[in-house]
Order: sequence, then C-alpha cells, then structure tokens
Amino acid sequence: MTGSLDIVRSVADLRSRVKYWRDQGLSVAMVPTMGALHDGHLTLIRQGLELADRVVASVFVNPTQFGPNEDLSRYPRQEAKDAEALDGAGCHLLFAPKVEEMYPDGFATTITVKGVSQPLEGAFRPGHFDGVSTVVAKLLLQCLPDFALFGEKDWQQLAVIRRMTKDLDLPVQIVGVPTVREADGLALSSRNAYLSPEERAIAPILYQALQAVADGLKTGKSPEELCHRASADVLAGGFASVDYLDVRDAETMTKVAKLTRPARILVAARLGTTRLIDNLGVE
Repeated sequence: MTGSLDIVRSVADLRSRVKYWRDQGLSVAMVPTMGALHDGHLTLIRQGLELADRVVASVFVNPTQFGPNEDLSRYPRQEAKDAEALDGAGCHLLFAPKVEEMYPDGFATTITVKGVSQPLEGAFRPGHFDGVSTVVAKLLLQCLPDFALFGEKDWQQLAVIRRMTKDLDLPVQIVGVPTVREADGLALSSRNAYLSPEERAIAPILYQALQAVADGLKTGKSPEELCHRASADVLAGGFASVDYLDVRDAETMTKVAKLTRPARILVAARLGTTRLIDNLGVE
C-alpha cells in the first residue's frame, strides 16, 4: 500500500473528513460497496476520480439485504485486500463501519420503494430492496457526496436507488457506470469466485442469451417469445434454473410488450449453487 488511503469506522469520523474537504471547496464522490472488490468496483472509483476531487468508498456487508436462505455468512470479507485495491485505484477514504454503527440498538426504520422494486429480484428476494434502499439512504446522508456511483450490472438496484433519491430529494447525483466484462462476456461479480472451472466455462451463455434477445428485438420479434427461447438456451447450456429472463422498461421495470422507449433485458439464473444476474440495454 502507498499509505494514502485512510480508513474510518464511525459516521462522526466520516462526516469530519468530508467537512474538512468541503471547507477547502473540494467536491466528493462516493462508491458504496459490500467489499470483495474486483475491477468493476475499481472502475467506479476511477470514474469517481474523473467527476470529483475526492472519492470515498464504503465497504459494508449489509445484513438487511440478505434473505433467510441467502449467503450472508458465506459472503467474502477481505478488508485488507480491498483497502489495498482501493489505495491502488486512487481512492482517498474507506468507510468500513461495523453492523452496530449502521444499525444501533433500537434501529426501527425501513425505506420501501414501491413499484420499481417489486418484480424480478424483488419477487425472488423479498425484502432485499428494502435493505438496499435503507442502507444506501443512510450512506448518502452520512457522507452527503456530490455524486454516488453504482454499477449497471445491478440494473434494478440502480433504478430503485434513482427512484428513492428522487423521491426523498437527496442532494446527490446518482451515476450509473457500464458493466465491466471478462473477454468472453461474463459480467464481473464477487459471486464469480464461487464458480468451479467447469461452471466458469458455461457462465458466458448468460450474456449470449441477452445478446440473442437484443438482436431479435431489433428485428421486431415478440419480447415474450424471444425470452422464452433464450431461457431454454440457458438451461440447455448447463444452468440449473432460470429465475427470470425478461424485457422491462429501463426506468420503471414494468413489462415491455413493444419497444417504444429505452428497455432492459434482465436475467437471473443458477449455475450449480451460484446465482448469477446480468442485463443488457436496448434502445
């Protein structure tokens, strides 16, 4: 490590540091993460450095967005490695709070974003987006950055956060950053580490299925028919199950029968014990 990255663990210390920068007239960008950082996260840091004078990253494995049968205990935690990666990318400050700092005794507030959070991930992971919305709102209010950057790989999450930020009049600009992919098209994800070598070889089929749907939509074919065929291809390729593969309005997440405005093809599927998600935009 070069030693230029500072780490704070309390909201008070985070606010003190941001105030110090503000007093110097500096702008601030924030990148909220759950750690296990890869190049997709570091791309967000680099983008933040282009937008603002100072970049804060948070690493917090948020328990409230994990369901009862999900991998909270299994989720990778590697703070020292993450700090080294952030330092190398030019990040200025790491906010790494403990659970008790974010959810002290008596914590009783949950933010629910209706509509956009309900289908797809919302249907398969009840309560997930309530946890996401609540923790992101807290992080944005704790730091009050000018910009907050999120990856487009979690497109529905990005749509939920944009809606929440707008509805609550939070004074921060939400910036979506395009998905970073491996050479074979697989979207970078902390969960890729769970894949066996055999599963890793199969995984790019997910992105190929999205591309096939996008190509079909451009020729005017029915979204429902295209998604049905693509789901069958994913299963035939070796995936265990497909939770959803659907074309949705890019902003509201409502079903799209015909392309009249920007849309998103979204997929979640299981490969072995690992659940992968991805999406692709269509104009």
